[in-house]
Amino acid sequence: MDPFAVAPRQLAEFLRPHLDEIADEVAREVQLEVPEYARPADDTYVRTIRAGVTQALTLFVDRIAGSGQEHDRERVVRTYQEIGRGESGEGRGLEVLQAALRLGGRAAWRRMMKAADELALDSSDVAALADAAFTHMHEIMQAATEGHTEARLRSTGELQRRRQRLLDLLFADPPASAEAVGELARTARWPLPQRVAVIAVGGPEREDDERLLLPSGVLADMTARPARLVIPDPDTTGPSHGRALAPALHGRLAAVGPTVPLAQIADSLRWAARALSLMRRGVLPAEGLIRCADHLSTLILYADEPLVRALSYRVLAPLAGIPAPQRDRLAETLLAWLQSESSVGGTAQRLHLHPQTVRYRMRQLEKLFGEALRDSETRFELEVALRAGAASGPSREHARTAPESVRSPVSPLHPTDA
Repeated sequence: MDPFAVAPRQLAEFLRPHLDEIADEVAREVQLEVPEYARPADDTYVRTIRAGVTQALTLFVDRIAGSGQEHDRERVVRTYQEIGRGESGEGRGLEVLQAALRLGGRAAWRRMMKAADELALDSSDVAALADAAFTHMHEIMQAATEGHTEARLRSTGELQRRRQRLLDLLFADPPASAEAVGELARTARWPLPQRVAVIAVGGPEREDDERLLLPSGVLADMTARPARLVIPDPDTTGPSHGRALAPALHGRLAAVGPTVPLAQIADSLRWAARALSLMRRGVLPAEGLIRCADHLSTLILYADEPLVRALSYRVLAPLAGIPAPQRDRLAETLLAWLQSESSVGGTAQRLHLHPQTVRYRMRQLEKLFGEALRDSETRFELEVALRAGAASGPSREHARTAPESVRSPVSPLHPTDA
């Protein structure tokens, strides 16, 4: 049976002259009890809340008065779907809207019970009134939830599109103006951070990338090559960000670029992408997530590889005529000796060799390099060239592909046993 058909119609006529008074009372209670609605200084906002309450009460009174029932139900649905959309547009969550509706429903019910007492309604009329009121409230909640959810899903798609445009603008070449970035960030609901870091993510695009639940402040473009995540103010976000990012990074190589001011975000991406490339080549550890800040010297060495190869070709030329196994041992010893500040004991300890073996090798190196080993600038260049070779590990790909005119006779180098 339709609960509105058996509700006491005399209550509708009794309540109708008092709807404005009841609406004021319910709106005040919602504003007092739900902090998100407490904006007494905003007249427009107060009128909006009151209009929503008035609509709910008017619709209820019309329904128990016996007007077209199906038409009234459609009005409830349309009205509160629109209210739900509006609340989503204001940025309030569904739980806030539902709390306000429940609170408003209780306040309205207290006024109806007072009216029922004044009309001396019997228990069957009160029960019928309660059935109608709870049905009306359920339909309001359902319609508002549908409207809010629909708007959230629609705005989420639009929000993602705006954030994608924001990402494009942040990495634009030449850089976009600060005003343009700020305006788009505002419409994309992305508070401008002071500093950012970019994570470059390797691996193919995955089906679940679009469903990743990332922290709200993280901008993501998993379709870019490499995929990228922009982390706002990474030095203050704490470990929770790392845990939330774990699903996006699981099973992938990734590198975190340096933390930089927002205007220099392209630099963070450039270094992160460079580190990711070196991870793939085996120059940097190819395991999970690495931080560029922990590998700055290697990144600097590989910032201009042809230039480093040219330097290696020049400063390591004395080793060119030495057979490969002996050449690698001498190069390893020379690098350790430079790193140990010319200490034979420190070199021996670093290489796990007997000091006499180190002395023997250093005599060979002194014959090859002569006074150059005592020149500070040459020592620096030697260490740069040798470090570049050692960082390359066993891979000889870039040595094979380098132009002959700049190819190092000993680079890349790698440690071997004595």
